[in-house]
Amino acid sequence: MNNKLVVCAYHNVGYRCITELLRQGAEIALIFTHEDSPTEEIWFSSVRELAVQHGIQYITGDISLPENIERVRQIAPDFIFSFYYRNMIKAEVLEIPRLGALNLHGSYLPRYRGRVPVNWAVINGESETGATLHYMVEKPDAGDIVDQQKVPIEFSDTAHDVFGKVTDAAVQVIARAWPLLRDGCAPRIPMNLAEGNYCGGRKPADGRIDWSRSAVQIHNLIRGVTHPYPGAFTFLADRIVIIWKAWPVEGNAGPGQIVSKAPLLVGTGDGLLELRSLQAEGAAEQGPEEFARQHSSAMTVFV
Repeated sequence: MNNKLVVCAYHNVGYRCITELLRQGAEIALIFTHEDSPTEEIWFSSVRELAVQHGIQYITGDISLPENIERVRQIAPDFIFSFYYRNMIKAEVLEIPRLGALNLHGSYLPRYRGRVPVNWAVINGESETGATLHYMVEKPDAGDIVDQQKVPIEFSDTAHDVFGKVTDAAVQVIARAWPLLRDGCAPRIPMNLAEGNYCGGRKPADGRIDWSRSAVQIHNLIRGVTHPYPGAFTFLADRIVIIWKAWPVEGNAGPGQIVSKAPLLVGTGDGLLELRSLQAEGAAEQGPEEFARQHSSAMTVFV
């Protein structure tokens, strides 16, 4: 049986997909994962703890290091799986498994190839995304598709909400695909990259609000980077203010102009934005009423 695996994994998708593979009796010989970053809010499950729980050897390091490539060669796995592993895996590694190396990507490929696909889908106002299991090739997120599943994005969903849906879809894809892969009868559907797009990573600085954009576009940015991500931010009298939650409403005013404090309404390039949760630099997160009381003298315009 084609059942011996090496798995590269991190985050909830990694944790849940490994759990599903173990449920189906897969033999995981080695797991590569990451050390948690001290600068990142760790809100997700630990792949390292899962490995310990099941007595599986793990390495918190890059699978593409020469010594790790040799370890994988000695294992001679049937497959390598990558579930939200953050390092690029070299072509030399992809050639080792007898039956191929596969990645679970958090979008409905070929849409949103590349980094942070869930955040980008929300920021861009998409109404759906998905999870895709595909073969890995040297070009990122470009190999043949084995299985995929769509999930809806509601207008009120945050990226965290959507990530939960995508994680559930990923597990369902693995549950369907693994028996077919193990038995040698899984499909391979060529990916048409011309029908998709590629997105790069995002930095906290990319969360600055441009008030000349529409209220809907700003709402999408805010919900795309709100908790547990760094948040969308603006300036009020030279002080950074993070907007954690907002909602577009009808009306017009100049971009960034504060037209009402109760409710807290701000003008945009098209429509008004009602701010529902804010956090000034160095302060706690607040509702709009308390924020307006504490910053009343500066409440004229966000820039």
